[in-house]
Amino acid sequence: MHNDMQYMRSLIKGSREFASLLKSPVIPVETKGKALTAVTKGNLSELTAAFNQLLVSKAREFYLPEIVEAFIDQYNTMKGIHRVKLTTALSLSDEMKTSIINKIKSDTRMEKIELESVVNEELIGGFVLEYNNNLVDASIAHDLRNLKKQFDNNVFVPQIR
Repeated sequence: MHNDMQYMRSLIKGSREFASLLKSPVIPVETKGKALTAVTKGNLSELTAAFNQLLVSKAREFYLPEIVEAFIDQYNTMKGIHRVKLTTALSLSDEMKTSIINKIKSDTRMEKIELESVVNEELIGGFVLEYNNNLVDASIAHDLRNLKKQFDNNVFVPQIR
C-alpha cells in the first residue's frame, strides 16, 4: 500500500492536468474513473485499485490527493520517518544530500529521514530546510530581504547626526 501511495503521490504531483481532472466538478465521474484506471493500470495492487474505484463510485475521487498525503503521513508517523524538505538554488549531488542527512541525524534525534529536494533559483544561494514545523532559512535571498528591512527602517541616519 505504501508503494502504491508513493506512486499515486508522484502521479498527482507530476501531472497538474491529472490533479485538475480529479478536482474538476465539470468532468463526469465516469470519465474520471476511466482516466484513473487507465493511468494506474498495472502499477497498483488490487486493494489500492479497488479503493480508487470505491472513491469514484461514491463520487469522492476529488479527495484522492488529500487521502494519499494523509496515508503517507500516517505511515511515516508509525514508522518514525521524518520528512525533511531542502530547497536550494542549484540541484545537489547524491553525495551532498547524504552529507546533509547525516548532519541532520547528528544534530537532532531523527534516525529515519525522507529527504525531499527542491530547486528554487530565486534563493540565489544557500538553502532553506524545513522539518517538524521548523524552518532554517540560510539563503542569500533571506539575507538580502533582512538587509533591505534595515535600510527601510533607516536606523543609521539618526546615529550619523
